[in-house]
Amino acid sequence: MAQHRRLHTAEFKAKVALEAIRGIKTSSELASEYGVHPVQISAWKKLALEGMNDLFSDKRKKTQEDDEALKDRLYQQIGQLQVELEWLKKNLDSSAKDRRLIIGEANTP
Repeated sequence: MAQHRRLHTAEFKAKVALEAIRGIKTSSELASEYGVHPVQISAWKKLALEGMNDLFSDKRKKTQEDDEALKDRLYQQIGQLQVELEWLKKNLDSSAKDRRLIIGEANTP
């Protein structure tokens, strides 16, 4: 019978990776303790070590600032489009019959 893949939480992965980084126990000992393959523990350890650089950099802060600037720009554009739409609704006092005539005149060669 096929064995199902186990999904581990981020907290579990971080805990195991942190223990592997500390080096108190070997990967094999951690694998038998937590029921995870040693190669998987090494991968989590490598991922944790690579991610540590980002924790202490300004990269995340810049990304958040860029996201906020984009959000502000999009809200401004939405507001502008709403104002333009309202202006068009107010200044376009023609009936459906008039609109059909305008469309018909535009389509005739």
